Amino acid sequence: MLVLVFGLVIFFGIHSVRIAAGSFRDEQIATNERRWKGLYSLLSIIGFVLIVWGWSLYRPNAPEIYEPPSWGRHVASVLVLAAFVFLAAAYLPTGSIKHRLKHPMLVGIILWAIGHLLANGDLASLLVFGAFLVYAIVDLIAVIPRGDPAPAVVRPRSNLIAVGIGLVAFALFGLWLHGWLFGVSPFA
Repeated sequence: MLVLVFGLVIFFGIHSVRIAAGSFRDEQIATNERRWKGLYSLLSIIGFVLIVWGWSLYRPNAPEIYEPPSWGRHVASVLVLAAFVFLAAAYLPTGSIKHRLKHPMLVGIILWAIGHLLANGDLASLLVFGAFLVYAIVDLIAVIPRGDPAPAVVRPRSNLIAVGIGLVAFALFGLWLHGWLFGVSPFA
């Protein structure tokens, strides 16, 4: 469990700098943007690898905290599919998905985490997906005072591309790779 917690602290620690210490982040970018981005990326990757590794080590022995509902896996599949579409929309030219959500990546992470919490009731999953859920909600609340305007729609076709990418990513990761890596079928 220590590896998992250490990974969560590193990953969310660096991701929370903009929320908790925005002026420090701005100073680092002003001083040396490449160094800051390199450090941010390195710590993010290390934290993420430790999270995945720690979760896979701890999950087989993690105590069951709650019994997920019988329909949880089915709802999780729908939420994760939507999450993949929103994540794709975040990186494409602005379509109506990005325009309406403003922060589709955060909304996608929220849906992904809720879906996984509906399907898993063990402590390892609760720590990982709960941490992602709390972080995404806090970050979404933190961006509201900045008053970012909704991005203007640049390419209406971006929605179709986001749906296509989301479907492919869901088929590859959500169905095939997830089952192969973790031995978990989304249809069980």
